[in-house]
Amino acid sequence: MTTIVPTSEEDPFLAVVRFTSQLAWADAGPEAAEPEITRLCREAEESIVAGKWLELASLMVASAELVSPKISEKDLECTYTIICSLVKNANSAEDVLEMVKAISSKVVQQPSDKASLRLKILFNLYNLVDHPYARFQVYMKALTLAVEGKVAEYVVPSFEKIDSFLKEWSVDTKDQRQLFLAIANVLRENKSLVKESLKFLTKYLATFSNEDALDEAKEEAVRAVIEFVKASSIFQCDLLDLPAVAQLEKDAKYAPVYQLLKIFLTQRLNAYMEFQAANAECLQTYGLVDEECVTKMRLLSLVDLASDESGKIPYTSIKDTLQVKEEEVELWIPSARV
Repeated sequence: MTTIVPTSEEDPFLAVVRFTSQLAWADAGPEAAEPEITRLCREAEESIVAGKWLELASLMVASAELVSPKISEKDLECTYTIICSLVKNANSAEDVLEMVKAISSKVVQQPSDKASLRLKILFNLYNLVDHPYARFQVYMKALTLAVEGKVAEYVVPSFEKIDSFLKEWSVDTKDQRQLFLAIANVLRENKSLVKESLKFLTKYLATFSNEDALDEAKEEAVRAVIEFVKASSIFQCDLLDLPAVAQLEKDAKYAPVYQLLKIFLTQRLNAYMEFQAANAECLQTYGLVDEECVTKMRLLSLVDLASDESGKIPYTSIKDTLQVKEEEVELWIPSARV
């Protein structure tokens, strides 16, 4: 495959259009191909002369994506390096945003084709633009690609800088919601990052107040509760009083989910056992395993018991609270210290 090597004899943007159009029409035969290649190159030349950089960007990314499965990673990277540099020629902030949208939207359209390279292209584009909101838009596309292209490991380290990113981007509450939910979805793909996933899902839910349309967050509120209950190593959360979660209490379908959360955060094992007896089908619906729930509730109950008691806790109190045999009490005490 021929690699693009722009020279002083031809504008690099035109070289990319010629390269991609020739590949796109390679199988059509000279009679059909030549007029189309000539037309595309003429359109590109006219855009360059007129300074219509947004139109040129749209033309170039359309051609690039048409042939992307046919070319090497080196050629695709070179092609997009030249395309992305167009943002430096933008005539206005609005054009920058439109250009970024046109380019990044195309980059993520084929996530299974050279996914890690596409992610690299997006971050190169991110570094080329100075417009804060344009950067936010590129980052959001990167998160989409990370999930759909199964390359989440490359974006997870950036989540540590989200607070500084938010200050830089100055995005509104609606955009923050999209960001937090997108990050939670990326982290959801890795079972070892459930704590971080719940953290960003909680951030998403915390952006809703009683004045907002809470229905939008209902499904994610349920998801957050279930993630918390399932997580064997998470014993505290800030979900209970969030309006987005509190709405579940009076919801005909999801009231048991809220009740379950309340049990795990404010009550003891006996309350869970009563809930399980009356709502076994609910637990199954959400993939909750009774044995695992019992184990977590025993630990929570033991911690709660310790906070209520002064001095030593009688074995009988532990046995009764955890509903275990007396000889099993010793096995639970070390677990509660972890």
